[in-house]
Amino acid sequence: MELSRPLSTVTPTLDGDVLAVLARSGAEFTTGQLHRILTNGSQEGIRKVLQRLVGQGVVLAVRVGNAYGYRFNRDHLAAEYILGLARLPENLLKRLEDRLGSWASAPVYAAVFGSAATGSMTSTSDLDILLVRPDDADDVAWETQVDDLAAEVTRWIGNEVRPLVFTETEVADRGRDEPVLRDVLADGLIVAGKRSWLNGQLRKKPDRRAYPSM
Repeated sequence: MELSRPLSTVTPTLDGDVLAVLARSGAEFTTGQLHRILTNGSQEGIRKVLQRLVGQGVVLAVRVGNAYGYRFNRDHLAAEYILGLARLPENLLKRLEDRLGSWASAPVYAAVFGSAATGSMTSTSDLDILLVRPDDADDVAWETQVDDLAAEVTRWIGNEVRPLVFTETEVADRGRDEPVLRDVLADGLIVAGKRSWLNGQLRKKPDRRAYPSM
């Protein structure tokens, strides 16, 4: 699954990309505006897609001066299904949030990062998830939860899941020296905890007393 192109799950064409933009925003777009958003299609290609979608009734055309604006037709019988597909990224994050919140030992912080967060995910990409483990979590129970989550999310989206686990202490002691954590802070999609927590940990100065000079 490509999270940045959710309708490609069923239609890997420009039609799906145009529909996703129109359905998720609910706003009205000109052909030129859609072309600036969608980098994988020409303006003429987008115009032809819009004509097809208007013919199907799922997109409405509104004349604006000498041009046309296009918007998603939420009254169409297919609208709820198109919207469901267009909102796959949000639905994935909500499912992850709910699942992590149900854990007996919930993570202190968790976020989806990497290609899924930056919009470059493809159908063969791994889904990267950062999980910060509470220091008092039971090792066996925690590992079981992580393994089960990885398998479950793969069933949800088809992509392999790659969990990256840090403990609270590891983040506090050396988080500022971990580039991946800075990437998560900048681009990560939070599914547990608060960004302010991770930001605070990465701003901490290391305690030199814990590392005496030789």
